[in-house]
Parts: sequence; structure tokens; C-alpha cells
Amino acid sequence: MEHDESTLSPAEIEALVQRIDRPVVLVGLMGVGKSSIGRKLASLLHVPFVDADDEIERAAQMSISEIFAQFGEPYFRDGERRVIARLIDGPGTRCVIATGGGAFVNDETRALILDKAIAVWLDSEIDVLVDRVGRKDTRPLLKDGDPREILTRLKAEREPAYAQAPIRVMSSTGPQSRTVARVLKGIAEWL
Repeated sequence: MEHDESTLSPAEIEALVQRIDRPVVLVGLMGVGKSSIGRKLASLLHVPFVDADDEIERAAQMSISEIFAQFGEPYFRDGERRVIARLIDGPGTRCVIATGGGAFVNDETRALILDKAIAVWLDSEIDVLVDRVGRKDTRPLLKDGDPREILTRLKAEREPAYAQAPIRVMSSTGPQSRTVARVLKGIAEWL
């Protein structure tokens, strides 16, 4: 289900906080805003924010680009799955987790998230994604080609997996507060 951007009142947000009993996990393509939206969402929900990519880099003691270059994507995805499992099952499981773009495509990772978390698919138009990912050159999957072409292909390949998330929210070019409001409304309707 998709959600509009009408905001919840502070009292409605506090009531929602009381109903959330597991992690909120943001999934979707690179550049869709999982980390920035996740930080704002966590602040409103009074829970910690965790970026799975940061946790992977900390555990591996190397950047994601370095992991891809040295060991390849399958090795990275296996480590990513283990880190996300630790974050979901660890202490203080009421949190907001931003995942890497390919995490939810992994069958085991997706099953874990769907079983033990609130999965929110942040979706966006390709033009918005191309604009956002063009601001950094740290995306390993975009190193060897045209970002628009790669993102279009990845979106087509990954959409069937992302669509399994029970909550879908469009992330647009407007203020992030609008996307956060849509996420809150989606969670409230789903719970």
C-alpha cells in the first residue's frame, strides 16, 4: 500500500511509538534516502538509528567499495546478511535500520526482515535517484557504467523483492519531512 503525506499529530506519533515492538527496517534502491529518512524517523520515534552499511564497514574494518573490490559482491552480501541479523536480533531491537540497496533482495535477509521487523520500501523515480547518487562517487555498483542505465536495470531486477515489503512509501524531491510523514502513516496503518 502507498501512503500520502498527511502528518500525524505529536500525540498520534507518541501512541505509535508505544505500538512499535520491533525494528523498522528501510529497504530500497541506493539514493532513495534510507539513511537520511531513517535518522529523522528514529528521532521522532525516540529509538536509535543504525545504518547497516556503517556496521558492515566497522565489522570488516574496510569500506564497502574495498570489500566489493577485494572479495566481490557475494562475499559482501553474506556479511551484510549476518550484520542485519545481529542488528535485528540484538539488544535494543526497537530501532530504525537503513539497509543497503541489495540487502532485501537476498532471500534469507528478506525472510528475516519480514519475520522480525517492520519492512518499509522507500521507492523513488529514476530521475530522483540519478540526481541523488550523482552527489557521491562511493557506490560500487555504479563505478563501471551509466548510473541511469544501471539504476533502471537494478530497479527492474529488485522490484519484485522490494514489493514484498508490506509498506511502500514514495520518496520524492520535496522536503524529507514529507517522506517521513508518509512512513509514519504507513507504519500506523500497518500495525
